[in-house]
Amino acid sequence: MCGIVGYVGEQEAAPILLDGLSKLEYRGYDSAGVAVYDGNKINVVKAKGRLDVLRDLTQDGAGLSGFVGIGHTRWATHGEPSVTNAHPHYNQSRTITVVHNGIIENYQPLREKMISKGYEFHSETDTEVLAHLLDYYYKGDPKEAIVKVLHRVVGSYALGIMFQDYPGKVFAVRKDSPLIIGTSEQGNYIASDVPAILKYTRDVYYIDNYELAELSAKEVYFYNQDCEEISKELVTVEWDVEAAEKGGYEHFMLKEIYEQPKAVENTISPRIKDGRIVIDELNMTPEEIQEIRRIYIIGCGSAYHVGMVGKYVLEKMTRIPVEVDLASEFRYRDPILEPNSMVIVISQSGETADSLAALRLAQSMGAKVLGIVNVVGSTIAREADNVMYTWAGPEISVATTKAYSTQLTAIYMLGMLFGDIRKTISPEDYSKKIQELQLLPEKILQILGDKEKIQWFASKYANAEHIFFIGRGTDYAASMEGSLKLKEISYIHSEAYAAGELKHGTISLIEDGILTVAVSTQPELYEKMISNTVEVKTRGAYVFALVTEDNQGMKDEADFVVESPSTDSCFTTSLSVIPLQLFGYYVSVAKGLDVDKPRNLAKSVTVE
Repeated sequence: MCGIVGYVGEQEAAPILLDGLSKLEYRGYDSAGVAVYDGNKINVVKAKGRLDVLRDLTQDGAGLSGFVGIGHTRWATHGEPSVTNAHPHYNQSRTITVVHNGIIENYQPLREKMISKGYEFHSETDTEVLAHLLDYYYKGDPKEAIVKVLHRVVGSYALGIMFQDYPGKVFAVRKDSPLIIGTSEQGNYIASDVPAILKYTRDVYYIDNYELAELSAKEVYFYNQDCEEISKELVTVEWDVEAAEKGGYEHFMLKEIYEQPKAVENTISPRIKDGRIVIDELNMTPEEIQEIRRIYIIGCGSAYHVGMVGKYVLEKMTRIPVEVDLASEFRYRDPILEPNSMVIVISQSGETADSLAALRLAQSMGAKVLGIVNVVGSTIAREADNVMYTWAGPEISVATTKAYSTQLTAIYMLGMLFGDIRKTISPEDYSKKIQELQLLPEKILQILGDKEKIQWFASKYANAEHIFFIGRGTDYAASMEGSLKLKEISYIHSEAYAAGELKHGTISLIEDGILTVAVSTQPELYEKMISNTVEVKTRGAYVFALVTEDNQGMKDEADFVVESPSTDSCFTTSLSVIPLQLFGYYVSVAKGLDVDKPRNLAKSVTVE
């Protein structure tokens, strides 16, 4: 969840570190710091709060001279946000400096051990233990000291390390937390994510668990945990610099909302050939698809909501039973995976800790895992048996939009492929679905053209305290996503309910003037949703309805209506979610909040 950047090369390090950290702000943080070697000693500057505070303290990096350094944005786990708890941390003589993303689970006994050896601790963090352990085991060989530390810590980590005795080098190692190595003629880099270094290079190495990297200005070497040199494949990132910039939009979130038509098209187009769905990366034969007896979908947050839509869509298209699990709960319910089951793990970053743990458990139980991810070369992409990339491009805003939409699209295509092979979709229906799928980008763009109407309505509810979202079937799943979007960026309490559950207790919370967002796009459920809408209106609710063009009954009952174009009933979430995203965005803007970096949240949740 923290952000790490490191550089060694021919240029001043501090400005590069600060620039890289600014590209990682989306990951969430409460403090920041940098360490730069000036030719004599390692200088460390840390600050609580936004990165601008650190910029001021270092004169935008000009106040820290040196060609090698590491930087960090911290999201507090152990110890409150403070200058003392901020990274980098160091040994008592400040000759070893470390930045850390992850959690050291056995830090307390290690801390007690180091205190018994005479080491003094100044922070409340688990990371300071690493700095003192490195000092304790360092006998002149940095790699040897690092490996000894790794053998003694339990938990997750990505580390950037500097030794004053090795002034022209940065060392990096990881386990279960993301870390990449970038290389260029001007120097070499470490980073938690591609956007941090995209300005400087698109050539990267993805390092695996327990692998160690040694960077100098001109060279990068990789080692396993036995300190044996290994080779790694250099990968060229296809994103360009502009893809990770705002491009004239006020916020990344709005930019990414508007990128959805193109992102969805990018997910669809390469996988339709001669009017058929072709997903080569599945690496599954028709016989293997015929043998599937159950599908398990695993995700967190918005990815879980994609799974909820997926349950309805996949069961309808394939007639295969589908279970959906929160990744954080999957391991702890002692799951039973039936033979011939397929597990789908959905993650934007491909680094989500809970999802990765669920993936590994599923594999240990003999299941084959498909990863649906956006980030090429991410851990889930590498460890899943097969991977289906969404190709959404970099998503910077913490609140996901285009990643969610492309994950939905991937699920639709998976359902259509399986349904075609299993003969649970008729040829006529299959052809119609192909046509409607290809029209989704155009219809999303049509909805975006009506944003002023939603912006006006959102401004009226910027001071709301409670908002309810209701729907049935896939509309319930869409309501869950709409509620999450609103909560995470506007801090307004909202809840999503299956509309039929209102009468079982929830309706007691409806009172005069409370906003209820009713999503109604499923023709077979129109009449039921009208009844539920009347139920809340008679208790004083103000109803904002999201409907398809032909749903006249809901239009008559609602107080405010937004229409989406008609499409196949399996695909309506791709359209209904757009007004919900815009509503959450404009409520947050009206409140003057930091849309892209909501409080307490991180983009890539790499700790449990």
